[in-house]
Parts: sequence; C-alpha cells; structure tokens
Amino acid sequence: MNNICAVMKNQNHLWHPNTQMSEWNKFPKIVRGEGMWLIDEDGNRLLDGVASMWCNVWGHSKKELVNAIIKQTKKLQHAPLFNLTNEPSESLAKKLIKLSPNMTQVFFSDNGSTAMEVAIKIALQYWNNVGENKKTNIATLENGYHGDTFGAMSVGYVPEFFSKFRSKLFSTIQFPVPRTIFAGTHKKMSSKEYEEYCLSKIEDKLKKDNSIAAFVMESGAQMAGGVIIYPKTFQKKISQICKKNDVLFVLDEIATGFGRLGSMVEYQSQNSIPDIVSFGKMLTGGYQTFAATLTTKKINDSFLGKFSEFKHLFHGHTYTGNPIAAALSLKNIELYEKYHLIEKIQKTSKVFENKINDISNLDIVGEIRHKGMVMGIDLVQNKNSNKPISSKTSINKLVFDEGRKHQIYFRTLGNTIMLVPPLAISQKDLNFLIDGTICTIKSISRKL
Repeated sequence: MNNICAVMKNQNHLWHPNTQMSEWNKFPKIVRGEGMWLIDEDGNRLLDGVASMWCNVWGHSKKELVNAIIKQTKKLQHAPLFNLTNEPSESLAKKLIKLSPNMTQVFFSDNGSTAMEVAIKIALQYWNNVGENKKTNIATLENGYHGDTFGAMSVGYVPEFFSKFRSKLFSTIQFPVPRTIFAGTHKKMSSKEYEEYCLSKIEDKLKKDNSIAAFVMESGAQMAGGVIIYPKTFQKKISQICKKNDVLFVLDEIATGFGRLGSMVEYQSQNSIPDIVSFGKMLTGGYQTFAATLTTKKINDSFLGKFSEFKHLFHGHTYTGNPIAAALSLKNIELYEKYHLIEKIQKTSKVFENKINDISNLDIVGEIRHKGMVMGIDLVQNKNSNKPISSKTSINKLVFDEGRKHQIYFRTLGNTIMLVPPLAISQKDLNFLIDGTICTIKSISRKL
C-alpha cells in the first residue's frame, strides 16, 4: 500500500483511461505531432502505431485540416441543431449520403459510443413507431465491442472490460463468431464448418424468435475484440438472414469504415446493406470528436407523423452537428478523394502481408490477423496452446515500455499487440513500425 501511495504522489490529477494508475510513475507528455510521429517534452519521437486510438488518418498537423478548423472557427464555433441548422452540417450530411449506398438520413453525435446509442434507440423506437411492440430484444455477436456507455456495453459485452457493470446492463442474445482457434476446440470443426455452425445458430434463433428488433455487429471485423476478421461472406449472410426474418440489420463502422479495412464504406465491400450504420473515429481525420448514424428511408419514414403521435426520435446532444467538426469532416473527405487514399491504402497494406512470416517466426507470437491497415498479433507462452504471456506488470505497460525504446507508441488489447497506424502512412514508415514491433517482441521475450 505504501508503494502505491508513493507512486500516486508523483502523479498529477489526470485520470487516464483503462489504466492501472499505480503502475505509472510518470506518463510521457506529448507536446506536438509531426506527420506520423508524436514528440514528447524531452524531444523523443514516437511513431504513432495506434493512430492515436485508431482515429488518425493523415498523421499529425495536416495543414489542410488545421486550416479548415481555423477557417470555420472564425465564422461559427457552435450553434445547436435544436430548431436551427448550419451549412457545414447540412453539406456533410449530403456528402455522407452520397458515399453510403441506400442511406437517406444522418444523425450527428459526439463519438462512437453515442453514435451506437443512437443506432440502438432508433432500432427499438422504429418497431414501436410501426406498431410492433413485441420486438424489443437485440441480437449481437460474442466478443463484439460498440463503446463504453451503458447501451453500447450491453450490445457489445466484452467480459474483460465490462463484467463490473454486468448487473446494470440490459440483456442481449449473443451468437458465436467465426475464428480459427475457436473452431479447433469446438468438436474439432474446420474453419468453414465452424462458420456454418455460427450462421445456423443465428438463422435458427431469428426464425423462431419474433421478439428480436435488431442484429448489431461491427462491420468487416471485430476491432477491440482483438482484430477478428470475418470470413468472406459471413456478414452478407447475416444481412440476408435479418432481411428474411424481418430483423433490422445495424452495423458499426466506427473503427472499420473510412478505409481502415481497405474500403471507404466497409458494408459496400461486404455486399451487406444495413438499415442503420454508424461512422466515427476517422470521420474528422482524428482531429476532433464527431460521429454520425445513418438510416434508410424506411427507418426515417417511420419517425414522421403528427407531433401528438410522439414518433420523433427522442434523442439529442448539445454538440450535435457542431459546425467546426462538420467543416473539418468535409475537408477530410475531400482529401480522401484528392489524394486517392483508398487506393493508396490497398497498396501500402501489402507491407503487412510481406512481413507476416517474419513476425510469425518469433517465439512468443501466436495467431496473427490482418486486413487493410490493421494487424493483431497475439503474444503467447506456447504456440500450440495459445496461452497468453504473463507479466508482473500489465502486458500493456510491458509492451509500451519496450516499444518506446524502439520509438514506437503501442497500446495493447490484453495480450494482443494492435498495429493500427494512420491510414496515410508511407511504406517506409510502415516498415519502420513493423520492424520496431519485431524488435519490441524480441525484447519482451528476453524479459519473460
């Protein structure tokens, strides 16, 4: 206890997210960013290996984005969308609709968690609006993640994160998700057999249970679950099952859209049109907090009627449609088009593919999963059992400290090293990131 108190005395009053504060004497203080690099008060440079929590697109201090913020700030800093509107929000809504097939309406919110809260509330209120009051349950995938607010925790329940709050979350219907290491332990199924097993569980339940309002899942991959990449047609088949059984299909593209997996709109590449979809993180290029929830015409129309019918959406945020964030997002999307970013991502991501064998050969590396500009590397005690490595301090602290020695900023998920660089990273910098990751893992192996 005395040691903990001594450590805490050396800290300031800032509480850091998902962090055991007693492990840290001091946090590196970042004072500026240049391109893909973060620079601390002592002049040390760290390659931003997690895109500042998966949101950074162009690197730091991108001139066009900074100027967009300054320009809009001089005109209008904030005006609410309660009874009012503003040009940046209207223009951005039109742009997002143009980018997103089958979507017709946009609701802006503050961040990914709130965007998913909006999506859940829209889905539930939709059925109430059309007179189907029995449809009140939400179906989800196990291991999914949709944010840290209570509704988002309920539909994206990860026990390691949220077990402390379990008694206060609403219940959901969860289904297994295809993953190679799960298949091998479940009746010795092949990966394809296990995928079919997962789909059959979903189809059987949705066919029999008419209380299910919506099926909610991350689009393309589970990110906070450790980079679990879906099999090629898995998402498409779920969308078909939902349509067949009159269940709303709700997608979370907060972390997987806008190019992270190699497509601007991931559901388009997955050939799985949702009823509701949420975007966030990279919407502003990672320079401000902002998110959007989009719906189809069918959903939107159900909210129209006389005021006395109370069909309008019962949800609102102070900063909904903030004009600075909206103007910034418009400039960000303009840069995607100007610099052909999606095509660049598809080329740059091949650097990951070329390095997989080098990473896989390391003694403490288990399964590796990769798509687009994200890679998950499991650190294990034994390659055969995939048992996670153990450490006196948290794996997060261990990997961060060793990575810092190799000029890399890491933030792990459990025993998984996440490589989630800014999307516009050059092949040279990406090679530096991966080579630094290899050196970091070797250093960790020597310490265990």
